Amino acid sequence: MNSNNNNSNNSNNNSNTINATSDSNTTTTNTTTSTTTTTTHIPVDTYFPIRLLPSLNGYTSIPLSAQDGNFIRVQTQMPPLKPTRRTDRIQYYEFITFERRHEEFQYLDILRDLILYSGVGIRSERTGVGTISKFGYQMRFSLRNHSFPLLTTKRVFWKGVAKELLWFISGNTNANTLSLQDVHIWDGNGSRKYLDSIGLTHREEMDLGPVYGFQWRHWGAHYETMHSDYSQKGIDQLRKCVDTIRENPTNRRIILSAWNVSDLSQMALPPCHLLCQFWVDTSTQELSCQMYQRSCDMGLGVPFNIASYALLTCMMAQVCGLKPGDFVHSCGDCHVYSNHIEPLKVQLERNPKHFPKLYLNPNVKEMDDFKFEDFILKDYEPHGVIKMDMAV
Repeated sequence: MNSNNNNSNNSNNNSNTINATSDSNTTTTNTTTSTTTTTTHIPVDTYFPIRLLPSLNGYTSIPLSAQDGNFIRVQTQMPPLKPTRRTDRIQYYEFITFERRHEEFQYLDILRDLILYSGVGIRSERTGVGTISKFGYQMRFSLRNHSFPLLTTKRVFWKGVAKELLWFISGNTNANTLSLQDVHIWDGNGSRKYLDSIGLTHREEMDLGPVYGFQWRHWGAHYETMHSDYSQKGIDQLRKCVDTIRENPTNRRIILSAWNVSDLSQMALPPCHLLCQFWVDTSTQELSCQMYQRSCDMGLGVPFNIASYALLTCMMAQVCGLKPGDFVHSCGDCHVYSNHIEPLKVQLERNPKHFPKLYLNPNVKEMDDFKFEDFILKDYEPHGVIKMDMAV
C-alpha cells in the first residue's frame, strides 16, 4: 500500500483503487501499554462496501479493491478499526498495524481450520482412508502482472500441472499419454485393479472414459474407447467459450462444465473440479475465472487445481486478446486425508515466499496451439517437497 500526504487528490482516484495516506504527525504512543498506533487515512468513497473478514490466525482482513487480490492484515489485540472523524466525502479510520497479506495464507488458513479447529473427523469415505472435512470455502488469487499462484510452502509439480491441462484441452482420455511424459497422476485411476473395482471390467487399462477433456471438447458425443476418433462430434464447449469471450464479452453464460450426468457411470473418476465460469471486465480488459470444485483434496489436489485453472485463465485471456484478472476458487467438500495430517502440519509451520511469474509465448493465438514449451515460469523458489500418498 503506497502512502502520500496529498489528501486532496483522494476523491479523484479511480473507484477500484485504494490510496492510503499516512500522517507521521498522528503517530501516538500509549505510555501505559507502550503500544504505538499509526493513523492511516483511507477514503471510503474509493471502495464500497467495507467488509471485515474474520481470519483464523487472530487477524482481520480487509479487501483493498475489487481488482487487487492483496489484503491488509490488522492486529486485533485492540479494536481493529476506530472512526476518528467524518467529512462529507471521506470517513477516516485508525489502523493499529497493517501489512499486505500473502494470498497463499488463504489456503493455509483452510488447512489450519480443518486440522486444528472446525473440521469434522474422522469421516469414512470412498477410499477407506478417512478424512476430516468441512463444507464451503473460497479463495481469490490475482493473476495480474504475471503473478502465478503456484504454492510456495511446498514444491508443486509444475510440469504435471501444465501437461495435464494441455491433455485436457486436447480432449484426450488415455492416461498413458501422460505417463509417457513422466506424469503419473492418473495411473492409479487407470489401473486394471481400479477399473475392475468400479465395474468397468470391459474397459482397457488406462482408458479413463469420458472424463474432463472429453466433456470440454465433445460434450454429448457417444463415448466408445480412448482410441476412437471424436473429431467434429459433440459440442466443443471450450471453443464456444473462446468465441463468446471474443464476440460477446459481457455474456453471463460463458461456462465450461465437465459434469455430464449421463456419462458419470462411464468415468473412471467423476470430475472433482466440475465447472468454471469466465467473466470479462470490459473497463480494464481483464478476464477472470471462477471454478467450483465439489471434492477438494486439500493436501494433494487443491494446490494442483489452483495452478491449473490459473494457467487456463491466462491462456484464455491471451487467445482472446485480454489480460488475466482473478482466479476465484470455490470449494465444496474440503477434506484432509488422515494420512496427510502430519505432513500438512509441517507445511503450516512454513511462511509463504513470493509467487513465481508466468509468461506465455505471445505468438500463440489459439488454445489448441499451446505446447509446454510456450510456458515460462520464473523465480519459483518454494520450500521443499512434502510427501503425501494419493488416495485412490
